[in-house]
Amino acid sequence: MISRFEELDWQETPMGELTLRRRADPATGELIYEVKLKDEYLMSSLFTVAEEALATLGLAAAPGDALDVVVGGLGLGYTAVTALRDDRVRRLDVIDALPAVIGWHERELLPVSAELVRDTRTTLIHDDFFAVMRRAPASDHERYDAILLDVDHSPRHTLDPSHADLYTVAGLESLTRHMSDRGVFALWSDDPPDAEFMTTLAAVFTDTTAHVVDFDNRLTGGTSSNTVYVATGLPATR
Repeated sequence: MISRFEELDWQETPMGELTLRRRADPATGELIYEVKLKDEYLMSSLFTVAEEALATLGLAAAPGDALDVVVGGLGLGYTAVTALRDDRVRRLDVIDALPAVIGWHERELLPVSAELVRDTRTTLIHDDFFAVMRRAPASDHERYDAILLDVDHSPRHTLDPSHADLYTVAGLESLTRHMSDRGVFALWSDDPPDAEFMTTLAAVFTDTTAHVVDFDNRLTGGTSSNTVYVATGLPATR
């Protein structure tokens, strides 16, 4: 019998105290996994619809077969695992700045961990996704047909100030150097569609869409929504 709250891991990180905990829903007995950074809730296995939609909407915009995909932000793993369920994906790199999060999955602590780490297409990479995007790719191996990003709350509300430059024209142009000619960039956001950010996206990509993803919120008894931005059509010169 699991206690209502069970701390599975606690670690000090450069961004503050990171906690993974598991609790049992008192009404259903369902096990719910939650991640906190300091006193702020980052994610919960109660709400994965939009994280999964990040992968499905992003990959739906990617033409062809044999896709190389990178996910920025591992988290609970739902975006990455959803990407793996697309048979066209031949390689999935997942970049996370926190070794603790990678360790959770390597230890198979989370509901989708085994499916993720036992798939031979998966490589978990300890690195700063934003720093990687600033660097020029060292080889074609660092170019992707789809870049799926779920780290910050939104382009306006970043977990760390160093992330903010990615959401500018210059930052997005740097990101496109890591994309193949048919590449797709998809971004999760907790905020409603942001007209200013859409203008920034349109300055770099020829086709941009903001998808509103609604889902049932069992905590409020209502409906909540996130946004998934999808951008395609790269500039001729990168």
